[in-house]
Amino acid sequence: MKKLVVLACLIFATPNFFIQQASALDPNSVASIFDRIVTSKFLADPSVIVIDEKTGEVVFERNSNSPRKPASVLKLLSATAAYSYLEPTHRFTTSAWVGVKDKSLVIQGSLDPWMSLSDVQAKKMKRTSIPRIEYNSLSALKRANSGSIRNSTIYYSNLYSQDIANMNVFFLKHGVHAIFKHVSSQDAVDLSSDQILTSDSPELQEILAFTLTWSDNLLAERIARLASLAAGHSLDDAGVSQTFNEVLNSFGIETRNLVTQDASGLSKENRITAKQVGTLLLKIRENSKFAPLIGGLPIGGVTGTLKNRFLSTAPQAIGLIKAKTGTLNGTANLAGYVESGDREYAFVILADRLSKTSRAENRARDTVDRLLGKIAYPIFPGIIEQPQDQLAITDVSTN
Repeated sequence: MKKLVVLACLIFATPNFFIQQASALDPNSVASIFDRIVTSKFLADPSVIVIDEKTGEVVFERNSNSPRKPASVLKLLSATAAYSYLEPTHRFTTSAWVGVKDKSLVIQGSLDPWMSLSDVQAKKMKRTSIPRIEYNSLSALKRANSGSIRNSTIYYSNLYSQDIANMNVFFLKHGVHAIFKHVSSQDAVDLSSDQILTSDSPELQEILAFTLTWSDNLLAERIARLASLAAGHSLDDAGVSQTFNEVLNSFGIETRNLVTQDASGLSKENRITAKQVGTLLLKIRENSKFAPLIGGLPIGGVTGTLKNRFLSTAPQAIGLIKAKTGTLNGTANLAGYVESGDREYAFVILADRLSKTSRAENRARDTVDRLLGKIAYPIFPGIIEQPQDQLAITDVSTN
């Protein structure tokens, strides 16, 4: 309540102050700042675009049609594909059963991307725990069969091959040479007798938020493949590539020069242009369906892969930038949104021609942070200047 009273007093007492300050950085000013800084030797001739969301006008561009390595900026496409083809409130269920046949187990899966190899992590983050499935299934198998279980059969549906491999290693270590047999979802139900356990994931939108905030490569790969399957394509890199092309085409974005070898951005063969990414950022900002995607982006100086950025380089920008990082050897990218008074700009900076040293990458990041720090400006600057004892509600950097 105190904050609202202070805000109201400031607005009514000095209305012109807010109008002038909020409009201080117009598109021409933004273009001038970018033009002056992106030629820095520390950015090594990057591909850049800046778009005024209010008008859709390209405020600044440099090499914007040059295909570059996106690194983890590609996860923006993975998340967009997920929200295009999958239900954001969907939960993934995995259950383990004693089989109707002797010495058999059944794992009824749902291609849950959120499964974890760590039981501690699973409990903390509400993940399906593979160790929990393994230990409980082994115990149930022993109880259900009085004789040797050395040679048993595990029927499964809708599990990732990596998870099957992990389970196989577990059973081998415990003296069980299990034969893993893939079956259909219905056959898995028919082969099941007594339930051992069941586990539900959080909603997909929560998983996606974590994926973007912390740039989780495995989750990005698995979720993009699920989107590919829902789009009618294969559950592999080829299907993901087709899906990404369809997503961009659905927004009217030219896909020429787009090359995608994976969904996480780890491949150095991936290529995308700043214009393609910038236009995508503009399009998803206009559609409320993608609001959770934008909400999951790291916030400068506050969350995820941007938590430690801007703190010393551009503290005035803390909390005003939402963006996806992209890091590979010799690459330091950033793409997202920056608040600037009464405007918001979508920006893409693909700096993928750096020297392959951590020093070069750090210098590039610092340059990008300082550049955006000259653009970032709160719409109500008076609130930022409140005394420390009035910041308890708004100072999320202390959380």
